[in-house]
Amino acid sequence: MSAPQAIVTGGAGFIGSHLVDALLADGYGVTVIDDLSSGDARRVADAARLLELDIVDRARVAAVIEEVGPETVFHLAAQSSVVVSVENPGRDCEVNVQGTLNVVDTANKQNIPVVFTSTGGALYGDEAPRPTNEQQIPKPLSPYGASKLAGESYLGTWSRAEGVANAICRLGNVYGPRQSPHGEAGVVSIFTHRLHTGQAPKLFGHGKPTRDYVYVADVVSALRAAAGKAGTFNIATGVETDVMTIWSELSKVAGSELQPELADLRPGELQHSQLDASLAESELGWRPEVPIAEGLRKTYEALVQEFNAAE
Repeated sequence: MSAPQAIVTGGAGFIGSHLVDALLADGYGVTVIDDLSSGDARRVADAARLLELDIVDRARVAAVIEEVGPETVFHLAAQSSVVVSVENPGRDCEVNVQGTLNVVDTANKQNIPVVFTSTGGALYGDEAPRPTNEQQIPKPLSPYGASKLAGESYLGTWSRAEGVANAICRLGNVYGPRQSPHGEAGVVSIFTHRLHTGQAPKLFGHGKPTRDYVYVADVVSALRAAAGKAGTFNIATGVETDVMTIWSELSKVAGSELQPELADLRPGELQHSQLDASLAESELGWRPEVPIAEGLRKTYEALVQEFNAAE
C-alpha cells in the first residue's frame, strides 16, 4: 500500500520544515514547493522531495498538485515581512493573493483540502478587543495583513463553491528552532543572535508592544489537526507578552547583562496582540502545550547550536 501524500508550500521555511518533519515521521510522502527566496534547502529532510518553484507560476503549481494528488495541501509559502509589504505592496499581493489563488484553485477543483497559514495580529489591527476571537472584523494595518485577508477570502469562496473543507489558521507570533534572525518578525531569533554575538538589539516601540507568542511545535500540531476541517481558527496561547519581557527572559537564559537600544515602532507594525484560541480547542481538539519560558529556553539553546554550526 502506497504512503499517503502531502504537499507543503514554503516547506523550506521555518515553520514549513518542522511540518515536513512531522509528516514524514507519520509515514507521509512529502513534496515541498519553495522558491528558496527566504527558505533554506538545508532545512528540508532528505526523505522529502524539494521543488524550487514560485507559487506565482500558476501552470507549474497546478502541474505539481495534479501529479502528486495529495491528501492535503499545507499552504505556508508567503511574502511574510510587514516592512517589505509596505515598501513593495505589489510583490506582496502577487505572492500572497495570486499565489494563494493558484494553490487553492487547483487543489479544490480536485477535491483536495487546503490548510492555509494566515496571520493573527497583523489581520485584526490595534482596535480589536483582547483576547481577539475569530468573529472580530479584520482591520489590517499593513499590505501584508490585507493580502493575507484576501487570501483567506479566496479560500472561503472556493470552499463554498467546490464543497471542500479548507482551513484557515491565523497564527500568533511563532518562534522556535530554525527561525532566521534576519528579518523583523522573528524577534526571539533576532534577540538570541544578538545575545550570541554580544550586539545590542533595537527594541522597537520601546519594548512595550505585546504579542501572543506560540512555539513552533504547537503550531505544527495545530496545522495537522486542521487538515480536512472547515473554518477559521486562531492558533495561539492567549497569553500577551511584551517585547521587553522576551528580551529579559532570553538574557537570563544567556546569562547576559547586555542592554538593548530603544526605538520607535516602524510603519505598519502593531502595538498589541492577544488571540483567543478557544475555537481551535473545541473544534480541532488542539491546545498549546509549551509555556513561553520553556519555549524560549529550548529556542535559545537550539539556535545557538545552529549559529555555532554556521560559523
